[in-house]
Amino acid sequence: MTQVSDALSGKSHRDENFPVASWIVAPRHRDAIMGFYRFVRAADDVADHPSLAARDKHRLLDRLEAALTGRGDVEPEAEPLRRALLARNMAPTHALDMLVAFRQDVETARYDDWSAVMAYCAHSAMPVGRFVLDVHGEDRALWPGNDALCAALQMINHLQDCGKDFRMLDRVYLPERTLGRHGAAIADLGGEVATPALRQALVELAGRTAELLRDSAGFASGIRDWRLGLEVAAIQRLAEALTQRLLALDPLRAPVRLSKPRMLAVAARGVAGQAWRRLLAPERPA
Repeated sequence: MTQVSDALSGKSHRDENFPVASWIVAPRHRDAIMGFYRFVRAADDVADHPSLAARDKHRLLDRLEAALTGRGDVEPEAEPLRRALLARNMAPTHALDMLVAFRQDVETARYDDWSAVMAYCAHSAMPVGRFVLDVHGEDRALWPGNDALCAALQMINHLQDCGKDFRMLDRVYLPERTLGRHGAAIADLGGEVATPALRQALVELAGRTAELLRDSAGFASGIRDWRLGLEVAAIQRLAEALTQRLLALDPLRAPVRLSKPRMLAVAARGVAGQAWRRLLAPERPA
């Protein structure tokens, strides 16, 4: 396998848990956001490829970085983002931060504690929202709220996919200290249902994810661009709904997801609530 395109999974933004540059976002920003998503999706597919050797993963990730920064050959998965960054006079900082996480995925399969997982999220998740904020010209004082929300979204994915990540990639994002505190073993992730000990660990982690979402609860209302504020409010509500399901359901027994109708209903409530709050506070810039 010599090309990035050979490692692509075929997964698109429509397969994600949360909206990616939905119709709510202003059209002038969608191409840049989709360029970022395409780059990140390709790098993620490389890092998660089940049969690619580690050295080949690093080589392909290096090719993506070189293409993005203009130091290498053109890569179709990097070129839209490179052009978008040039057009906006933006540095590739956030995309390069993401590559740090994907390189870490190649080398690191276990995490000791919550702080280690949050350090991973600082590269694997937080730059996504920071990029979107920068594209919209938002104040970087919003970054703490963004970081809490993005870390929560990443933890939701880790909890949803904990069994699959272990079985397919031998990768475990659940902190080993949390598992040990409840008497759970990593091998428990290979079961068809969670053991009582593993279930307790999963509930604790879902609870900590809920704490992150409480920290991000006011984030959407601080965003100046009203369309982005509505999108973030929808994502916040979706994350809260999924976290509640993870507190109640076993992700090893069955996928913990929201149906499409349920997703639309929850997102609509988030949008409506944020729109109403903005109508009641017209002094806030739109």
